[in-house]
Amino acid sequence: MASIVANLPAPALLVPSRTTLFRTPQKGPVFPLKETQNRVAVVMKAAGESSESSSSLSIVKSVKNVWDSSEDRWAIGGLGFAAIVGVWASANLVSAVDKLPLIPSVLELIGILYSSWFIYRYLLFKPDREELFQIINKSVSSILGQ
Repeated sequence: MASIVANLPAPALLVPSRTTLFRTPQKGPVFPLKETQNRVAVVMKAAGESSESSSSLSIVKSVKNVWDSSEDRWAIGGLGFAAIVGVWASANLVSAVDKLPLIPSVLELIGILYSSWFIYRYLLFKPDREELFQIINKSVSSILGQ
């Protein structure tokens, strides 16, 4: 369970009267601690597990299992380092191409033309949409090995 302690300025409605809205701790995840010189300290606690934290824990567990079962940890570390360098290099390449005067406009035009063609070819008419769904289903089944 996570908790956060914050020292926040008092809301503008509370400053003139010097009274707080919280006299007793309320039932809920937010509890006021004290008020001193137009500042309110608040404690917040998480009410329960979220799906994000449970999925991130399962990802961490799966990575840990792969790391523990691996015999060649140097190769895995090298692949991780290569992935980081690859992401860094591709980000710099995109940044460099974006600074060239004509290329971003040409690439944008190509994207608009391709999007228009895709909409006309696959999305505009019902038989074409059904064909697209068949192509997608066939690709998914071949990826999953069905």
